Amino acid sequence: MFEIDELVVYPAQGVGKVEDIQGKEMGGLLTQFYKIRILSNNGTLLIPVDNADNVGLRKVCAPEYGRQIFEYLRDWSDFKGYAGQNWNRRYREYSDKLKTGDLADVAYVLKELMLISQDKDLSFGEGRLMEQAMGLITMELAYTLNREQDAIRQEIEEIFSDILTKDS
Repeated sequence: MFEIDELVVYPAQGVGKVEDIQGKEMGGLLTQFYKIRILSNNGTLLIPVDNADNVGLRKVCAPEYGRQIFEYLRDWSDFKGYAGQNWNRRYREYSDKLKTGDLADVAYVLKELMLISQDKDLSFGEGRLMEQAMGLITMELAYTLNREQDAIRQEIEEIFSDILTKDS
């Protein structure tokens, strides 16, 4: 169970703060809800406490895991390429990965789209997915590592710039 004022991550939305745990009557039953304020857009979500695990609500990652994500972003040895895949198929695959809420899946999407964008123009949808992945990663890492989101973004962009420069 999450506590009031605890930072949590909601898949595809990002970091939020538990503002309240409130009971509401639905269908004659009293149901407990987390009231979550999404920090990136100030939106509010009500998530049934009993369903929080099923929708992927989780705590912000530990700092050590955040540092591992940076190492994962630096290591491109797992890139399998996109030969034979059209943008529509990639878009569906990447959308599904962003919906898992797993930071490693989000990092995978960002890595692949950054590399693909060096070889060819991304579709409009892929460009939006890349920005969404970047936003999700930078926000969570900023909170877990106690750094500014812009500084995290700059470091990630430098990682890709350094790797792509070495490959040229």
